[in-house]
Amino acid sequence: MIGAHTDSPVLRVKPVSNKRGEGFLQVGVETYGGGIWHTCILQFPTREFIADIAVLRIPTLAIHLDRQENFAFNKETQLFPIAGLVAAELNRTGETKAEPATEGEFEPLKSVSERHHPYFVELIAAEAQVNPTDILDFEVILFDTQKACLGGLLEEFIFSPRLDNLNSSYCATVGLIDSVADKSALDNESSIRLIALFDHEEIGSRTAQGADSNALPAIIRRLSVLPSSSSKETDLSTAYEQTLSTSFLVSADMAHSIHPNYSAKYESDHKPEINKGPVIKINANARYATNAPGIVLLQEVARKTTKESGEHVPLQLFVVRNDSSCGSTIGPMLSAALGARTLDLGNPQLSMHSIRETGGTYDVAHAIRLFTGFFQHYSDLSKTIFVD
Repeated sequence: MIGAHTDSPVLRVKPVSNKRGEGFLQVGVETYGGGIWHTCILQFPTREFIADIAVLRIPTLAIHLDRQENFAFNKETQLFPIAGLVAAELNRTGETKAEPATEGEFEPLKSVSERHHPYFVELIAAEAQVNPTDILDFEVILFDTQKACLGGLLEEFIFSPRLDNLNSSYCATVGLIDSVADKSALDNESSIRLIALFDHEEIGSRTAQGADSNALPAIIRRLSVLPSSSSKETDLSTAYEQTLSTSFLVSADMAHSIHPNYSAKYESDHKPEINKGPVIKINANARYATNAPGIVLLQEVARKTTKESGEHVPLQLFVVRNDSSCGSTIGPMLSAALGARTLDLGNPQLSMHSIRETGGTYDVAHAIRLFTGFFQHYSDLSKTIFVD
């Protein structure tokens, strides 16, 4: 199995978002996850997903009006995007003042057009090709309008939003597909190849769609008790437990590359580099689920894949400093829920959780080759690794 997550820190439109201030139309937003929120203010405009133009932008205060040495702001009162001008909206509708609500059939909640700016609702309706009055509710997040691109003098970097963790999700998906490109790939396969892409990792994973749920155990249980075509009389009462005891999970989540401006933040012997391959993440306090047998297994997978493909599959090791905090992943929670052997790794990147992140162009290929080789060789290699 390879597990990853699909969500990233974002700003989400509040259920009641209709705000106005000093002649501006504003949209109330709520923070999702642990984003570096000042990058949303300082870098790029955000736009609502339905539009072909930049609809919203979060402006910062000019330095002439606040010469603070360390930039700080209030997430509740100073993170609201501007969507337009009140005067322009009044000219568009021909209104001179807010009209009182007309009496009609009782509604438990105010209408969508009262809770949100009417034109905002109209934009959503236009994209959905329905009338604004047909919309009962919606969930909307904001994102950076600037497209991902290659960068660096030799295009060795990827400049993109949400590399954490769509990079891992993409590599896992392509790795699974590539592992069965040959029509005979599964002829002698004794294992099930599976990827699981979860939501809500950035807020703790404790949701129905998150890794800290019964979703993956339930799926594995259903798969493990499917009767075999070759032995219809097999006792399936402990098939689930046997499946878990022989399974292996790679928890794929982006890792921290060495930062040239903050090198002192890294342990001196563990400084992952961009384009030097996926980073195996280790933590003695089980913030990551990696152990020595897992490292040996992945190293053998990389070695065998390199030999067969003729292209290197490099790996790196990472631990945080003892005086530093450490993030975590879906690895430990799935390892605890399943009792399956687990290893944490991910491609190195800079600016994690900012609106614009930096990864390595060649690390994408490294990870895809590693994941492809993991699926192709796990069944054979797992039998050769013994723990004394």
